[in-house]
Amino acid sequence: MNTAAAYEPYASTGRSWLSRSEAWLDSKGKGAWIAVMVLGFIFFWPVGLALLAYLIWSKRMFGKSCRNSRSTVLSQGFKASRTTGNAVFDAYKADTLRRLEEEQEQFESFLERLREAKDKAEFDQFMEDRSRRVAETQKTEDENA
Repeated sequence: MNTAAAYEPYASTGRSWLSRSEAWLDSKGKGAWIAVMVLGFIFFWPVGLALLAYLIWSKRMFGKSCRNSRSTVLSQGFKASRTTGNAVFDAYKADTLRRLEEEQEQFESFLERLREAKDKAEFDQFMEDRSRRVAETQKTEDENA
């Protein structure tokens, strides 16, 4: 395998060494981030602490959504339009990828609707509790007056 081709996605001249390092670590997975963080703690603890803060802030530490995984795959140089030379297989692959993208969009919109419904239910419960407390307070004040 050509090693220059393997690192081609990271050799972009418009990107800094920091963003290239981030892309490289993303391609290696969460274990690489943890290893670098541990090494940072071992050699110079502020570096490890800074990496830990970055991992938590960027949500790399506690799992990844499909969207993040997809962007990681795309940043690695994956091209869905790459042909195999077999027209039937390429058509099947294109159709399958299109169908999967549609399903992913539908699932993400379902999750968004689910979050909105949960938020609405929590807000409605809050408003109900609040109105109940206000009514009880007024009832207590009326009895005491």
